[in-house]
Amino acid sequence: MNKVLSKAQPAINVVWLKRDLRLSDHQPLASAVESGLTLLFYVFEPCLVNDPHYDLRHWRFVWQSIQDLNRQLARFNTQVYLFYGDTQAGLESIQQQFNIKQLFSHEETGLLVTFKRDKQIKAWCQRQQVQWHETPTGAVVRAKKDRQGWDTQWRKVINGEFASPRLSEQDLLTNDQIAALPQASLPNTWLIPDPLMLTGGEQWAHKILNSFLAGRGKDYHFNIGKPLASRKSCSRLSPYLAWGNISLKQCYQAILQKRPELGWKKPIDGLASRLHWHCHFIQKFESEHQMQWQHVNKAYHHLHYPEQHCGLSIETRLSRWKNAQTGYPLVDACMLCLIKTGYINFRMRAMLVSFLCHHLLVDWRLGVTYLARLFLDFEPGIHYPQFQMQSGVTGTNTIRVYNPVKQSQEKDPDGEFIKQWLPQLSEIPKEIIHTPWVLSPMEQQLYQFVIGDTYPEPMVDIEETGKIARDLLWGFRQRLDTRQEGKRIVAKHVRKRRSTSSMSKQSNA
Repeated sequence: MNKVLSKAQPAINVVWLKRDLRLSDHQPLASAVESGLTLLFYVFEPCLVNDPHYDLRHWRFVWQSIQDLNRQLARFNTQVYLFYGDTQAGLESIQQQFNIKQLFSHEETGLLVTFKRDKQIKAWCQRQQVQWHETPTGAVVRAKKDRQGWDTQWRKVINGEFASPRLSEQDLLTNDQIAALPQASLPNTWLIPDPLMLTGGEQWAHKILNSFLAGRGKDYHFNIGKPLASRKSCSRLSPYLAWGNISLKQCYQAILQKRPELGWKKPIDGLASRLHWHCHFIQKFESEHQMQWQHVNKAYHHLHYPEQHCGLSIETRLSRWKNAQTGYPLVDACMLCLIKTGYINFRMRAMLVSFLCHHLLVDWRLGVTYLARLFLDFEPGIHYPQFQMQSGVTGTNTIRVYNPVKQSQEKDPDGEFIKQWLPQLSEIPKEIIHTPWVLSPMEQQLYQFVIGDTYPEPMVDIEETGKIARDLLWGFRQRLDTRQEGKRIVAKHVRKRRSTSSMSKQSNA
């Protein structure tokens, strides 16, 4: 049924917040307050809260972000209205108290569950005669068929003016009015901060950006591949971008102002390129949303992973990878660090995926939600294209089978990162810490270390498994159907005169 308008119910606009938890450079909010009385609305949706891609760490970050918004909104005598339940039910609860005339939000390139939800909300708005205004997120173009003109559009958007909402108390629903609506009850665990993880919020996003530009980012290009040094030198903005505490436009324009200063050209160019690829991968997911559950290159549907590999079942291989019991120190240290802090740098992420899909020969779909749950900066539009790219099933990108020992020796030569997360290896000399299984029984006794007890034996021989993976994947890539699909993908996602190898740029700042 259509809503029945009542003179006693004030007409309002609703700004539906999703992955855009900020007040600045926010076009939906700016448009809403310009056209009438406005309510800011966030829904904790059970379909997402219970989704295997998400974890307590994500909802804690969202809660912190909303608390930050409320601190800023306090001077306007308002706050974000929180609802726990389906979005339609939340809108209907508002509709009982007010007449919603317009709904404003950013477009979302998300999981299939959010696409289905948006279709439901669109139908509800039509029935209720509510106008829904959606604003593009960043430079992502909804339903774009190819990449022609995409770079021009990206530059236009990223260099454009900020959408600055003109907030005033008379344009926003008051705390008393919001208190009359059904109030959400949130789990107490969401409200407890974790000192090992970044804190959510718009103000924290700008603090992190400013600290990068104040000096810690000057070695960005030197340290980006190092698991320990990257934690300081990388921007660390990825969760703030993923949850919209800061816009891509704000980041991009801020860092370019730093570029002319002495010593900043290379680090700024490096970060700027990754902000560009941030949108590139989300655009891929927007155009090929089925990659959430199937190979983007359809020929790989015929690729079968062995039930038994190196004498281990799929369940055992997957479990030991998840629980940091592979016997390869850098792999296990990265997994433990990710479990505890929600962050590792791009190269180590790629190595984790490569170890799972190449050395253990496990289908990427069995590990993709697990890492999503661990990444505090989980962004569906980046996660899925990157996961498929690193697992070697696109048919267009270079297949990279990472050698975790080589990565360890090159990127953590003194074993500092390994020792931090695997203290049982802390007494082993740096020359051996990358391969502790080579210790003789006498040396193990000397260092009070027993391979297979203090730390697991390597679960596979990476020289052997690396060759198996390369033969399998490179052989499969030569198939006619794989190459035909590869041409289709390139035509859809690659701009003219750009090499496909450039698609392997890192997107995670």
